Amino acid sequence: MVTPAPTRRRGRPALHPDRRASILEAALRCFVDRGFYGTAIPQIAEQANIAAGTIYHYFESKEVLVNALYRQWKGAISQHVFMAFPQTAPVRTQFQVMWNEMVSFAMTNPTAFAFLELHNHASYLDAESIAIERNVKEFARVVIEGAQKQGLVKPLDARVLMELMFGAFIGMMRAHWEGRIPLDDAIIAGAELACWDAIATH
Repeated sequence: MVTPAPTRRRGRPALHPDRRASILEAALRCFVDRGFYGTAIPQIAEQANIAAGTIYHYFESKEVLVNALYRQWKGAISQHVFMAFPQTAPVRTQFQVMWNEMVSFAMTNPTAFAFLELHNHASYLDAESIAIERNVKEFARVVIEGAQKQGLVKPLDARVLMELMFGAFIGMMRAHWEGRIPLDDAIIAGAELACWDAIATH
């Protein structure tokens, strides 16, 4: 008696983590090079060397894809900073560690960092992506307010001081990537000191 071949269930094909990762990597390059609105799914598929339809097995739309990418890298930089943050150290040391860890992440992952800055506060970010960004800012705000209670930081709205710090950091990294300024340990340390002096009481 011949055993009949098993019937294959129709439906969504099996998903492969490696293929999902390759789609995210291709999307990262495309979104940085062309922006969200300038990137089409077929361009991402070409970069990933897969059929365009395959992407929809993993991500329902371009919006879902960009949010998955944003959460991946925003979570990565948050984890990078949070894991190194010295909870019981003096405020001055905490500030130095935050600065140096952000620089370390940006230098190691320049494309991902550029992506985060290009797509920060974008209208297509969903509630989950926005929540991750708010958690990062909330962490920095709490640190600054703790320093204010100790009289170490200017009594200005902590959110303003936080934006001054992040703005200076992002400007420094952008100027470096555009070839306008070199970065070495001395310059990075000097920039950190200048930012601290800008918000610290004297």
